[in-house]
Amino acid sequence: MPRSLSPLSVPYRVLQRGGGLAVALAFLLGGGVNLPFLGPAGPLALLFVAGVAALALVGYETAYVRRFEYELTADTLDIDSGVLSRRSREIPIRRIQNVDISRNVIQRLLGIAVVSFETAGGGETEAQLRYVTFEEAKRLQRELARLKRGASADAEGEDAERAAVEPESTELFALDRSELAILGALSVDLRVPGILFLLVSTVGSTVISTYLSSIPGVALVVVAGALLLAVAVVSWVVGAAAAIVEYYDFRLVRSGDELQYERGLLQRYDGSIPFDKIQTLTVADNPLKRHFGYATLYIETAGYTPGSSTGSRGSEAAIPLAEREHVLELVEELEPVGEVDFERPPRRARRRYLVRYFLVVGVLTGILAAARSLLSLPVPWWPPLLLVPLAALFAHLTWRHRGHWLGDHHVVTRNGVLRRETKIVPYYRIQTVIDSRSVFQRRLGLATVTVDTAGSLSLGGQDAAAVDVSDATADRLRDELESRLGQAVDAYRAGRAGIGFEDEYARSGAASGGDGDSSAGGADGDDDPAGHADSDGDSAGHTDDDPAGGADGDANDARTPRSDGDADAP
Repeated sequence: MPRSLSPLSVPYRVLQRGGGLAVALAFLLGGGVNLPFLGPAGPLALLFVAGVAALALVGYETAYVRRFEYELTADTLDIDSGVLSRRSREIPIRRIQNVDISRNVIQRLLGIAVVSFETAGGGETEAQLRYVTFEEAKRLQRELARLKRGASADAEGEDAERAAVEPESTELFALDRSELAILGALSVDLRVPGILFLLVSTVGSTVISTYLSSIPGVALVVVAGALLLAVAVVSWVVGAAAAIVEYYDFRLVRSGDELQYERGLLQRYDGSIPFDKIQTLTVADNPLKRHFGYATLYIETAGYTPGSSTGSRGSEAAIPLAEREHVLELVEELEPVGEVDFERPPRRARRRYLVRYFLVVGVLTGILAAARSLLSLPVPWWPPLLLVPLAALFAHLTWRHRGHWLGDHHVVTRNGVLRRETKIVPYYRIQTVIDSRSVFQRRLGLATVTVDTAGSLSLGGQDAAAVDVSDATADRLRDELESRLGQAVDAYRAGRAGIGFEDEYARSGAASGGDGDSSAGGADGDDDPAGHADSDGDSAGHTDDDPAGGADGDANDARTPRSDGDADAP
C-alpha cells in the first residue's frame, strides 16, 4: 500500500525554503524600499507580495507532500512525486546497497528524518525521502534488509522464512567520552592551512605587503614562525571540533550480514554497510596516532556515503579511533589477512624523494631571494634552508612507510607519512590492474602498480597502489594480480570466497583452477564482485623481490593477527 511523507514535512519544508525569502524581505524593508510608482505605499505593497508568495509556498509544499507516494514491494521501491510534472521511479531492491537515515537538531525535535537510498557505482544519492517519521525510517531500513535477505535465500534455495527472522545484533565498537576526547585531541584538519593561505592572499594581500616592508628581516622570521605555529593550532582546533561533532556517540553493530552505525552531534546519521558490498578496508593514522598507538578504520563500498567527513570520500569510518590492535582485530573479523610483511620500494626510490624535497626547499629559497633582489623586500633568503634536515627526514620516512604485500586472498599496500593509509583489497574486488611509469620513474627504472576497484575512491584516483617498485617487481606484480584475480572471481561466483568463507577457496578453488560458474553473475554487479568477465586464470606462486630489504619492515605497523596460519597460495 503506498505511503506518504510525514505531515510535519510541510512546515519544515516551508521554513527551509522560505528562510531566504524572509531574509530578503527583512533586508528590503530595513533599507527603506522606495517604489516610485507607489510612493510611501511601497513597503505595504512589498509585504502584500511577500504574503502572497508565502501562501503560494505553503500551498505548493502541501500539494508536494500530499502527492508524494512511495511503496516498498517485494522487488522494487516505487516512488511517485511531483506537483506540476509527475515522476515515477522503480528502483530494484537488489540494486540498493545502503539505506541511511540522517537527522539534524530541528528534525530530531520534530521527530522526522531523511532516508537516503544508495546504489552501486553512484556518485550521488539514488533517491531520498524528505521527510518521514523516524519510526517509519527505521521500518524502511529493517524491511529493506529483510527483503534483501529473502531474495538471497530464494536465489540459494533456502527457506525464505529463515531469512525473514530478524538477525541477532552484536555491538562491535562504541566510542565513549574519553575516547571521543582523545579522537579530538589527535585530529588535525590539514585543509585549514590551504584555506587560510587563500584568504590571506586574496583579502589581505595589500595589508600584508605593507606590513612586510615595514619590519626588519630577523623580526620577519620570528613573525613567520609565529604564524606557522598559529596555523598549526587553528588546524588542530578545527580538526578536533569537526571530529567531535561528527563522531559523537558513535556505535558500530553487526547485524546479520551487514554493519550498522550511528553517529553525529548536530547531524545524526544511522546507516548500514552490507558485507557483500565492501570493496576496500583502509587503516589510517597520522604521526600523533602512531605515537600513541591509535588508528582509524575506513570501509569503502561501491556506493556514495552521505555525511562522510570528507564529502566525496565515499567511505565510512567503521572505527573512528581505537587502539591499533582493536582496529586490526576488526579487520581480521571482516577480511582475515593474516600476518603482513611489506616489501618496500628499492633504495633508489629514496634518493628520488630526497631530490624532490630538496627541490622544494630550493624553490622556496629562490622565491625569497628573487623577492629580496627584484622587489626590494627586506626578506632574508636563507630561512628555507633550515628545512633541509626536515626534508631529508621526510624523504626517508616516505620510503620507510611505503610498501606492498600479496597475501593468499588480499593485496595490501601502504603509503603516506602525515596521513598513512594501509589499504586491504580482496582479489575478487579488483577491477583492473594499472601499470604506470612517469618520465622520472623510467629514468630510475621504477613503476607504480595501481589496484583499481569499484569503490567510490577509484573515481578520485585513491586506489591501493604499489608506488615506485622496480620494473621487474612491477611486471611480476601485475602478472600475479591478474592471475589471482581470475581464480578469486571464479571462487566468489561459486560461493567459495567472500566474507565468512576465509580460506575455503584456497583449498578447493586453486586445485580446480576455477569452474567459471556464472550462474550468479549479473550485469548490474549485484552478484558479480566487480563486474568482471569470466576468467579461468591459472595459479602462479608468489615470489618475493626485495631489493630494499623488505624483511626489515616496521613490524608494529605492518603486522595483523594471523587467524589461520594457512600459507597456501591460491
